[in-house]
Amino acid sequence: MRVALVSNLRVPPRGYGGIERVLWWLARELARRGHALTLLVAPGSSCPFARVLPFDERAGVRSQIPGDIDLVHFHNFPRGATSAVPYLVTMHGNTTSVEPLDRNTVFLSRDHAARFGSTTWVHNGLNPEDCGTPDLGRPRGYVHFLGNAAWRVKNVRGAIAVARAAGRDLHVLGGRRLNFRMGFRLTLDPHVRFHGMVDGERKAALLDGSAGLVFPVRWAEPFGLAVIESLYFGCPVFATPHGALAELVAPEVGVLSTSAAVLADAVRHAGSFAARTCHDFAMQHFSAGTMATRYLELYARVLDGESLNAAAPRLVAPPPAGLLEWTA
Repeated sequence: MRVALVSNLRVPPRGYGGIERVLWWLARELARRGHALTLLVAPGSSCPFARVLPFDERAGVRSQIPGDIDLVHFHNFPRGATSAVPYLVTMHGNTTSVEPLDRNTVFLSRDHAARFGSTTWVHNGLNPEDCGTPDLGRPRGYVHFLGNAAWRVKNVRGAIAVARAAGRDLHVLGGRRLNFRMGFRLTLDPHVRFHGMVDGERKAALLDGSAGLVFPVRWAEPFGLAVIESLYFGCPVFATPHGALAELVAPEVGVLSTSAAVLADAVRHAGSFAARTCHDFAMQHFSAGTMATRYLELYARVLDGESLNAAAPRLVAPPPAGLLEWTA
């Protein structure tokens, strides 16, 4: 099959990027299975296993789709982005708009889809080739937070409180000690170490040494790449149950609660979770292979002329206004 993946982001992914990371993992897996890939992405992109074409945001999307494509897979594109050939659209984030979405919209989780009256979703999956081989036998002491710490809904303050109450050092992957971007925050606690945006070998080394991910988010998480990346490296997850997280974290690989005290107690006993169990759980449920298989099933339906949703998805259950429940 000749598939075009379309995004206005640059690949390969660098740093924190989430959408482009998923697109990259999907493209690599589809290419491995013998499909011919075209990436219509931001200028400056490159890819050794796919044809790369620059996407011009000033021009119409439809006119930029090559004529030799069988199916187009849009990633987070504006409403009205269509193609002359069969297509589908993955929605990677949240929105408060009540305008109808395309009938071929795919969501990231059961919870994400349900909020739009849909049952069409595909969990993200990671590619081990890009993540490296975890050292599951390495001693683990500190815990980590993984995400954009400047974003209040990610609740790095809550993660710090949990780690402090548990008596563990916290390594923040994705933030700085002094932050002005989303309201003033200065963290003076010497037991909290900030690494900024990390990727590649440095990120892998930090996750290899962690006893767990502390992830007390306060929004309806559409998916949560930080969760599956941490599990892949053998880290149990201590998080809130908001959004999709209840779908990602089973009892054998973590604890979910809106209480900092409950999560702190779980972190104290992080050693009771086996790194091998966490890794195997991620590979069984959240691999790029699993993700690609599910998307190929949807591609086949679209190529057969079927709409993925009986009616245009529309926001029917907006998340509560403000930050979601959290008891410090």
